[in-house]
Formats: sequence, structure tokens, C-alpha cells
Amino acid sequence: MNHNNKLHNFIFRTLLCVLFSCVLFSCAPCAQVLATSNEEAAQLRKELPIQTNEIPSWPHGPEITAESAIVMEAGTGTILYAKNIHEELYPASTTKIMTCLLAVENASLSDTVTFSNDAVFSVPKGGSNIGMDVGQSITLEQALYGIMVGSANEVANAVGEHVSGSIDSFVELMNTRARELGCTNTHFANTNGLQDENHYTSVYDLALISRAFFDNEVLRKVGNTPRYHFTATDTQPDDFYLNNKHKLITGEVSYEGILGGKTGYTDLARETLVTCAERDGMRLITIVFMEESPAQFTDTVTLFDYGFNNFESLNIMDEDTRYMPDDALFFESDNDIFGRSGTILKLDRDSRIILPKTVTIEDTRYSFEYDLSDEEKTLRPEAIARVDYTLGGANIGHSYICYSKATQSEADEGPASSRTLYINIIYLFIIALAVVIIFTILGIVLSNIFSGGSHPSRSDRIRYNRRKKDFKSKKIKF
Repeated sequence: MNHNNKLHNFIFRTLLCVLFSCVLFSCAPCAQVLATSNEEAAQLRKELPIQTNEIPSWPHGPEITAESAIVMEAGTGTILYAKNIHEELYPASTTKIMTCLLAVENASLSDTVTFSNDAVFSVPKGGSNIGMDVGQSITLEQALYGIMVGSANEVANAVGEHVSGSIDSFVELMNTRARELGCTNTHFANTNGLQDENHYTSVYDLALISRAFFDNEVLRKVGNTPRYHFTATDTQPDDFYLNNKHKLITGEVSYEGILGGKTGYTDLARETLVTCAERDGMRLITIVFMEESPAQFTDTVTLFDYGFNNFESLNIMDEDTRYMPDDALFFESDNDIFGRSGTILKLDRDSRIILPKTVTIEDTRYSFEYDLSDEEKTLRPEAIARVDYTLGGANIGHSYICYSKATQSEADEGPASSRTLYINIIYLFIIALAVVIIFTILGIVLSNIFSGGSHPSRSDRIRYNRRKKDFKSKKIKF
């Protein structure tokens, strides 16, 4: 009996091996065709036009195999590299950048996030997850690491429920926030980026979202974590590690100045990647959509090199003097009899401009916009106008013309436009006196010219002498 069982087991294992071999043999040509198809698609995408290459005086950008790509300087919003940046594509898990942004904007890191049945079971089993069960709970801070490091779909759902009460309400909040950030080619349908035909964005819109993400210190820390340790608690019994798949964060692909990022993949989205790096006063956000692995990482490095090697950040106040008058002579002096004073108008001290290293700020064009938005008026109440800079038709930054704070004591009294302006009387008196002297001298000169100041003619002298002689001889009587 035992012999028969062994024989049956042997036959079963043999048949199983033969069947598995047949499957592998039959699938090998399919895999070969698929690989060839992906390579051909990548080559076609490489040949797509790069819009920034059409800008005069702009450094020529590299060819990459992404369908869509952008390099944006986060501080100014200047676009250094553009390839189909407004095309609506699937973002996959890079969606979670928005999910985490809303979490820190609307909740506390110490909040408790509890996993509901919908949060856990509304995502496919084969998708990214960290194995959370219904009823378990973690802190919001841990949840952020679960989303950004482990790309956990069920954690993104749970965070959405915690912030908005339901996943659907949170998705509405995602779309509202996207519009507030200026996104025009974006519609979110879920919290995590799982494939949905109504879930899409563009690399430009995602760069706008990423600017807000990387402007937050907590999110930069979370988004730049290569490995995170979950320890067991009363509400979560497992002890485990999460490893980030972003190779520029883990150091598998080395690059100086990385601040964080997020990977993404679905069959239709292909590889998507968001990365942020900072060097030489510039913070660059690079995003690639629809790539084939590992090109999403190598192309990101290529784009970072392009940005950092060809562009620089300049302080506008230090560099541009073309249109701002120097009123310090009249409105600022250590000897001001009214005390400390300041110039009436000045350029915003912190505004910067991103320029190719081959040009100067004098090569740019500028225009004034006096109708500021409500947001600008709130953030910069002292501003009276915005100065927009362009180079070859491309926007490269802006500054503000502002009323200065007249005195230190008035610094907190509201907009500078409502404050008293202090005039330096000493300088004005000196200038007024100089004007009086100049006009006096001019008046004397003109008087001499038009009232006999010239030499008399010979006939005039003869007539004068005769009249003098007649007078002496008393021929002229009075």
C-alpha cells in the first residue's frame, strides 16, 4: 500500500513538472513578444518632441523614453524641462503624494487611524499593502510611513476615512485641493492610484501637488525614508520592516541632494516616478510618466543633471535694477530728523529667478500686473504689483513691488500702504537751495543779455558824447 502511494506521488510530481515546463515553454515566446513590444513603445516615446527645446536661448534638453516628463523648480514654479506636461495619464501610486498632503493638512500626527472593512477589503489582494486587518489601528504618523515607504493601499484608504469620514468624501477633498493648487488636467477616483479610467493627472499638475508636499518638513522626512520599522503594539500585533522601492532614496542609484519621492506602477500606467532634489539654492521636482523599468530612475538622474548643470537661481533684488528708482536719497537717512525711515517702494527681498547659466537677467523681459489675486494680497499685503519675467516666451519667475515698512513700531499695523511715509527734509532742502541758486544765476545772465549788458556801438557812443557836451554848454534846459 505504501509502495503504491509512493508510486502515485512520483507520477503526480512528474506530471506536474511536465505541465509546468510546458507552461514555461509556451509562455516564453509571449514574454519575448511583450518585451519587444515594450522596447519598441519606449523607442517611439523617446522620439516625442520636447517643448522646452523650442524656447530661444534655452539649454537643449535630453531625449528620454518617458511618455511625459517635467523638471520644475519648486521655489519659483519655473519649468526647466517639458515633454507633454499637460497630457492626462494614469499616475498609479504617485497619487499617494496627494493623500499624504491632505492628511497632514487636516489631521494630527498623533491621531489614531483605525482600519475598517471597506479600507481593507476594497483593494485587491495582490496590490501593495502592509497586511493591516480590520479593527487594527496605528497612528497617523505611522500611516504616512506605511503609505510613502510601503505604498500600502489599505492604509491610504484608512487615512482617507479618518480625514473625511469616508473614502468617497476624501476623494472629493482630493479633487477640491487639486483645483486650489491650480491643477486643470486632474481627476482622482480613489486614494491610492489603483487603475481606474476616471483617475488621471498630468506631470504638470502632479508637480504642483508635489511643490506643496515637499514644502512640508514632516512630509519631506517621511518621503525620504528608505526603511521603516513597525513595532508591535496593543492595537497592531506585528513587528516588521518596510523597504522603499525608490532607488534614489535607498541609495541603490546614488544622487546627491535627494529630498524624497514616490514610485508607482500599474499595467496601463507603466512605471511612474516623482523625485525631489536640492542643490545650489534650487529645489527641483522631476516627474516621469509611462516608463519601463529601470529607465524611470536613470532618466530621472539625467533630468536632474540637466537642471542643475544648466540653470541657476538669482536674487532679483540683487540682480535687476532696470525699472526700480533709487528713492533712498530722498526717503532714507541715518540723520533723518524724523528718526528711522525707509524707501517708499522696493523689490521683494526674497524673490528669485531661475535662468540658464548662459544668459543674464538683462536678457529677460518683464511685465507688471497690478490686479493681484486674493491669495497674493493675503500673503503679501504690502505688494502693489507683481513683476513677471520671461525668457523666449517662457515664464522664469516673478517678484513683487512693495511698500516698505516705514518704522519698526509700525511693522505690525497692517499693510504698509496705510502707513505714514517719512521724508528726509535735509536732502530736500539741499536740493531746493541748489535749484534756487541755479535759477538765480540763470536769471542774472538772461538779464544782462536782454537789458543792455552788451557793448555799445560806435554811433551810440557819438550820440552819447554830443548829449554830454550839450549838457555842459547848457544847451539843454530842464
